[in-house]
Amino acid sequence: MGKKVPRLAQRLDVSHLFKFRLLQILTLLGLCGLNWHHAMADVLSPFAAASSSKVPAPWLYVALPERYAKPPTTIDVQTVDGKKVLRLLADKSWGTVAHPWSGAAKTMTFQWRLDKALTQASFKGKATEDTALKVCASFDMPEDRIPSGERTLFKLAQFFSKEKLPTATLCYVWANAEAMGTIHHSPTTARVRYMVLDTGAQQLKTWKQHTRNVAEDFLKAFGAETNTVPAITAIIVGADADNTSSSSLGYIADLSLLP
Repeated sequence: MGKKVPRLAQRLDVSHLFKFRLLQILTLLGLCGLNWHHAMADVLSPFAAASSSKVPAPWLYVALPERYAKPPTTIDVQTVDGKKVLRLLADKSWGTVAHPWSGAAKTMTFQWRLDKALTQASFKGKATEDTALKVCASFDMPEDRIPSGERTLFKLAQFFSKEKLPTATLCYVWANAEAMGTIHHSPTTARVRYMVLDTGAQQLKTWKQHTRNVAEDFLKAFGAETNTVPAITAIIVGADADNTSSSSLGYIADLSLLP
């Protein structure tokens, strides 16, 4: 016997819902079309280990399905200031690279640099929900901690996904106008929360160093739903400019998770 379609899916126009809600949820969670070919890792593969412009395994590129006619963000390894770094060039596009992870939340460190900002982006609505730079951690929070109103849609998204979806994703972002230190729900799904580490275009072409206590930040973002920190299941890096039909350029280097 095949999967039994949930009653909710039987009552809704599933194709419409998938296109306008479920696909957005899957892609924001960084797992649309993702299929891990490597065992879960407990060490992040450094971008400096790349032997070419392609991101080193087990990093995997994740893009929207071709039928949605959105170009993929260019994400590759380039040499900048004498070291190999990840380049993220978005041009009316969407894309991420994801790295499997298995373990508790730890300290995350990374450097990033923004050369071209998204001047129209904001988290006030879906039409402007773009990020020039984001570094995310996905968590395996128990589904019963998801508020009931969101849980039904999440279960429907899980039904249509080939992969187990993270129940909570925290993204560190370089925002456009939002204040540093603020936390914002994604306008598409509350399963994704944005924490603003840098903002605006005042410090372009300048490397910024960040060290974050991921467990503490998770509780700041999702503490209303749970008082425990679940395991991390993936690290996701990306940039998108499809909603604002604009472009951005940024770099990320020395991304690591520490004990």
